[in-house]
Amino acid sequence: MKQKQMIKHHLTDKILMAYSAGQLSEAFNLIVATHISMCDECRAAMSSFDALGGALLENECLNGEPAPDLQATMALIKAETPPDRTPPPVRSTETPFPLVAYVGDNLDDVKWKPVGMGVKQSILQTSAEATARLLYIPAGVAVPDHGHHGTELTLVLRGAYSDETDHFKRGDVEIAGEDLHHTPIADAHSDCICLAVTDAPLKFSGVLPRILQPLLRI
Repeated sequence: MKQKQMIKHHLTDKILMAYSAGQLSEAFNLIVATHISMCDECRAAMSSFDALGGALLENECLNGEPAPDLQATMALIKAETPPDRTPPPVRSTETPFPLVAYVGDNLDDVKWKPVGMGVKQSILQTSAEATARLLYIPAGVAVPDHGHHGTELTLVLRGAYSDETDHFKRGDVEIAGEDLHHTPIADAHSDCICLAVTDAPLKFSGVLPRILQPLLRI
């Protein structure tokens, strides 16, 4: 029997709580939902946040009391009954279910547009608050080094990549903020496909990526 691949890099409680509360844009909702569909740990945490949110809303409606702050909320969650960890139905495709409506069942059928250095992208149709795209990075190839004007979430769907912080494989999600400057490099043995979501343009170091940036919408 094939051993299930362990996911090492997860979403933060803050992001999961914002998702549960309906406070994220469509693009960020998409990447959170996709990661949750792949990750038992984050799916369990999400169930706790959903259950607690419903209880807090009911309590607030009945008593007119304000919701507790984050620290108090986390304490309440730890006291809750462990949530259902039943995994989603097994799918015959590597495309997680939340992504199917955006890209179809087969990642090999995605219509790519070249970005440069063999890297390709496919921008997904979402609301204007943030941008979601699939990235195709050939084996051993690096994405141009860049920083961030906002937040970027990157979820690995196929293959793996490394940067200055760690190694990320299928199901792992990297959270990059304005303090991170990195150069993601796909593993040498296989191509890498990622779902990347940004709420602001990237901050490239190289001249050519900066020139092409408006055309590529990155």
